Amino acid sequence: MTRPLHPVEATASAMSSALEAALDGSGPAVLPVQTGVASPPTAAPVSVDDRVALVIETSGSTGVPKRVALTADALLASANGSAAALGGDDVARGSSQWILALPVHYIAGVNVLLRSIVAGTTPIELPTGSFDARVFSRHVEAISADAGFAALVPAQLRLLVEAAEQSASMRDTLRGLSGLLVGGQATPRPLLERSASLGLRVVRSYGSSETAGGCLYDGVAFPGVEARLSNGELLLAGPVLAEGYLGEPDRTAAAFPHEGGRRWYRTGDTAELADGVVRVTGRADNVIISGGVNISLDRVQATVRSVAGLAEAVVVGIPDERFGQASVIVAERDTAVEGRSDDALLETARSTVAEALGRPARPARLVRVDELPLLASGKPDVVALRARLG
Repeated sequence: MTRPLHPVEATASAMSSALEAALDGSGPAVLPVQTGVASPPTAAPVSVDDRVALVIETSGSTGVPKRVALTADALLASANGSAAALGGDDVARGSSQWILALPVHYIAGVNVLLRSIVAGTTPIELPTGSFDARVFSRHVEAISADAGFAALVPAQLRLLVEAAEQSASMRDTLRGLSGLLVGGQATPRPLLERSASLGLRVVRSYGSSETAGGCLYDGVAFPGVEARLSNGELLLAGPVLAEGYLGEPDRTAAAFPHEGGRRWYRTGDTAELADGVVRVTGRADNVIISGGVNISLDRVQATVRSVAGLAEAVVVGIPDERFGQASVIVAERDTAVEGRSDDALLETARSTVAEALGRPARPARLVRVDELPLLASGKPDVVALRARLG
């Protein structure tokens, strides 16, 4: 059996209504379409399996387009798993309030709508446009529920932390939240430490469209979700997994293999797993070969971000005449450290990387930009950065 797949304008009100109907089977499957942006042409079918409730269209940071099909069961498993991880029934049913600070054509924004539907509450939607810490704080003050939550990307959390460090009233307001979920990309450790020193409860969320959003909180899997490693790559199984990619059976089979009697999702991320806690270390494919040595750019970036003044820097790979490939640190100008030149900062970063990862991993240079290009999801646009660096 099949049902129609209908585009829906990605606004909170339109999406909430469409999702409720899709979840109970009374309406068509939902395809969120970014406001003012036409959905790109595709060979995907106009009808989907009747179990599919949502199709998320995403290109990710690599620019490779895909349409991820999610069933109602997977979406509800995600919402209920989140509630269980954050506090149980009180969070799931009626006593929690979510602030929507992310676009709803991405899975993280959809998750906020789903958790609100399950809780029987209406999310508080922030105004569109640039994220403003003061506006966010005013919405937190308006929450009357027992438990208030928000989902953010690291760049938004940084703005809140900076504001809270300057304002005691802002700090007290943010402490009133029961949790700030942060995901979409790795959160710099210094930012987590600053958040903790302010008394904020920050929960690191890991997941993707293929897992109906975050399914690991602070490295611990939701109930029913299993994590394992295969040659260093993180694989996930459980009720949150997507059906696959619309119109792409080969790609689906490669990403969702059946092994050991279970269906798994190959995340493409490298990780470590100890005592049931997952620590993601980077992308398996985010590797350059410099002078014949394989170098993980994620590990270089994590090390660079430990250097004062580079906590939000991005590390990308570029062609290099001498070594074949090299890494470059890209940082915004307003993060420069007073009294230290960029040359001195680069040398500190290079020596720190050399000590942690070896001399071949040292970045070649430091490039300043007015503003890091971001995807709508809040992740750095690595494709745009590489094109800019030439």
